[in-house]
Amino acid sequence: MIVKRKIQSRVEKEFFKGKIIIIYGARRVGKTTLIKEIQKNFPQQSVYFNCDEPGVRKSFENTGSKELKDLIDDWRLVFIDEAQRVKNIGLTLKLIVDNFPHIQVVATGSSSFDLSNKIVEPLTGRKREFYLYPFSLLESARLYSYERIKKSLEEKIIFGMYPEIVLEEKKKGKEVLLKELSKSYLYKDILQYQQVKNPEILSKLLQALALQIGNEVSYNELAGLLKIDKKTVARYINLLEKAFVVFRLRPFSRNLRKELSKLRKIYFYDTGIRNALINNLNPLDLRQDVGALWENFMISERIKNNFNLGTDFNYYFWRTHQKEKIDYLEEAGGKLFGFEFKWKNSRLRKPKTFIQTYPKSELKLINQDSFKDFLRLK
Repeated sequence: MIVKRKIQSRVEKEFFKGKIIIIYGARRVGKTTLIKEIQKNFPQQSVYFNCDEPGVRKSFENTGSKELKDLIDDWRLVFIDEAQRVKNIGLTLKLIVDNFPHIQVVATGSSSFDLSNKIVEPLTGRKREFYLYPFSLLESARLYSYERIKKSLEEKIIFGMYPEIVLEEKKKGKEVLLKELSKSYLYKDILQYQQVKNPEILSKLLQALALQIGNEVSYNELAGLLKIDKKTVARYINLLEKAFVVFRLRPFSRNLRKELSKLRKIYFYDTGIRNALINNLNPLDLRQDVGALWENFMISERIKNNFNLGTDFNYYFWRTHQKEKIDYLEEAGGKLFGFEFKWKNSRLRKPKTFIQTYPKSELKLINQDSFKDFLRLK
């Protein structure tokens, strides 16, 4: 079964405008499937190169325009998969866009920090970047009714939205795939490209973050817990963000003395990965972290949707030192939209300080009965 990805149409709209297209994403989120689906629309005009193959990598390394002409000049559309594995890939892509303007190149990379480091300078002004994340519920809505999506919510929250896990029908199969993914693939790019000397510390940091979703995170506390310095904590978290494992929310503040302004919230792009890291794949009625999981899942889904649709928002949370709070804020057009997340039905309690300070803002409660509009599901 093929789930059409939301960014496909956006990628195709950028074709033949004189730019290299780069698609970033974590391992096994479906980058290869995406570009092969795009290739089906250009069956006689395109060619696919898999840079996991040594011979393919060599053909793109330290290559001049003459060699590139022999390699790609017969095609209108060239797909270069796992491009980060090619040495000096940025210079090669620059040669292509400068010497073969009639050719559209689409390159993918499982490691944004590595691929971007290699292409930033050579491709300045010559590239369009896209990000592919695990499946979203909005993408699932193309195949399934809202009622079916709602019925499968618990499964999605527990096992996450990685494509092969969503498409696996058996629970045991999901568990095996998820544990393999979280152990074998999660750190691979970071360890391979960033010379992280202590993967055990990285693993412990991830477990600590997994246990703190929904709460403000202190780098000082994490440093003390892991017996490393604060700078190392910050570096590792930055790497985990660039590897599409976690993302941060900053506190929203207009410099009111009551507002929290220093701590961060850290969430996982995929709640299945988060659950596997703490070895807890239990049903929701046997868990103590349902509220935090629901919050993480909904915020991740919203952010994936915004990226997929090309919507430009700023993201925050809000809290005062008196512990008034709003789980998630979006800022757009000078207006604030706030959301509180509750797995079970409950009343929305509007913080007085927030309402008084930002009277034109909107606040909504997102629960099992109201997430449809929040995620733009039909």
